[in-house]
Amino acid sequence: MTPPTALNIRETLLRAIEEQSPRSPIDSSLQSGSILQAAARALGAAFNTELEQALLTQWHELFRTGYLAWGFNIANPNPPFCHVTDRGRAALERLSHDPANPSGYLRHLNSAAHLNPVATSYISEALDCYVSSSHKAAAVMVGAAAESLVIELRDLLLERLRSADQTLPRNLDDWRVKTILNSLRSYFDSVQRQFPEKLREEYESYWSAFTQQIRATRNEAGHPTSVQPIEPEAVHASLLIFPELAKLANKLRDWVATNVR
Repeated sequence: MTPPTALNIRETLLRAIEEQSPRSPIDSSLQSGSILQAAARALGAAFNTELEQALLTQWHELFRTGYLAWGFNIANPNPPFCHVTDRGRAALERLSHDPANPSGYLRHLNSAAHLNPVATSYISEALDCYVSSSHKAAAVMVGAAAESLVIELRDLLLERLRSADQTLPRNLDDWRVKTILNSLRSYFDSVQRQFPEKLREEYESYWSAFTQQIRATRNEAGHPTSVQPIEPEAVHASLLIFPELAKLANKLRDWVATNVR
């Protein structure tokens, strides 16, 4: 049996926390022992010291990065009592695909879109950075993943236009991503009447919004003008948007492959 990865262990812990979190004032408070025991049972960690230590490592990471805090109230401020923080509650609200749960996020992403290996490597590292609270690094990584999708779409369009001996849109072969995005938008704006209705609506509604939000956050982190940190909420938003951007990029790529000839 393949040992669980750190991401699998983290997801198991988060699910145990979600299941045991009090729903009303009369519910029992969270306690470390019951959460860890539930996670250990789910992982089959009994009598496996190495796996139990890996579980404890992920448990302490949840405290270090602000998803959990010790204590239930002033009368019970110390371990084994603990509680979910605001950041933790936000993660639990959409646990199946929140970036705080990289395993679930990647399952959701892979069900929504196909990623090239470069984009996959960058989004995986973005998730690693995010759960470690390295938000500047996460913003740069998710921006790079999005740029990989843009370049992939541009390369296919260039290939198809050249093979069809059609005039290339201005600056489509540029190396600067912002310039490529502008050229792609100009081209797709000119042909969007040929799109199926659903694709046209998605393109008009989301393409510019998705790319702009991710690039703005990435540029704020990658080209800093102040020492103010990137807000975790901005990086969180970029990561939540990314699967939808990837899905739309896939649809545009499929349209180009079928219709530009």
